[in-house]
Amino acid sequence: MNKHQKAILYAVLAALLYAISSPISKILLTKISPVLMAALLYLGAGLGLSVVGVVQKTFFVHKSIEKHLSKKELPYIFGMIVLDILAPIFLMLGLNLTTAANASLLNNFEIVATTIIALFFFREKISFKLWIAIFLVTFSSALLSIEDISSFSFSIGSIYVILACICWGLENNYTRVLSNKNPLQIVILKGFGSGLGSLIIASVLGELSGNVQYIVFALILGFMAYGLSIFLYVHAQRELGASRTSAYYAFAPFIGTGISLVIFGEVPTVTFIIALSIMLLGAYMAYSDRRG
Repeated sequence: MNKHQKAILYAVLAALLYAISSPISKILLTKISPVLMAALLYLGAGLGLSVVGVVQKTFFVHKSIEKHLSKKELPYIFGMIVLDILAPIFLMLGLNLTTAANASLLNNFEIVATTIIALFFFREKISFKLWIAIFLVTFSSALLSIEDISSFSFSIGSIYVILACICWGLENNYTRVLSNKNPLQIVILKGFGSGLGSLIIASVLGELSGNVQYIVFALILGFMAYGLSIFLYVHAQRELGASRTSAYYAFAPFIGTGISLVIFGEVPTVTFIIALSIMLLGAYMAYSDRRG
């Protein structure tokens, strides 16, 4: 398997791990507040990857060839952490106000946000197919966000999820700048920085209480769906770039949507089915774009 194929595999595995996040978080939110939930997910990522780091040093004693983060990357590190505080809070608030399937499908908007930001701020080239994908995903996201077409009112839950996607889109590009550095170090910084930031906000809001068993489950979910997922995502970005990696990551929302429909027994509306069909086509266009 060459470097490019490995990068694709890492991106798809990252998507599979992240796919479980929305449906499982929806269950945990019945006992944990949205802001505390966001904190626990990233703290789980930081704690889990710290253990992975200790295991690596203990059993794989060969000298690491990974580059360490330096002072010149501090603006990107700071931006990455702030955006990672905001994004999961927006997502958890959205999950509280919309269905898990709807939230999972709307996660595809992250492709649009990542790609547009990569174009205008980081000068990544975008192919014609990717432009079509952006249009289709944006259109289907708008369909999912409209609560009442007759009065043209928007679903607040959907708006929160889209705000989370925009935050993660910018954060993906910041992470792309850091992707040639040690991925383990990046994820641990993300985990503890964003987790502790969200924990402080939860404390100020008086939302630190929660069911102990659910808190443990949230930490484990954070390790799997955020820690390992981000670790693999950063590895993929090295070879594929921000916009291409996010295109492969488009598998995650559809897997999450399927899991949500099964777990919660949600009956898809006509609008949902139309949006799903359009978004599938958009995700396929992004996936089939072979520029890289």
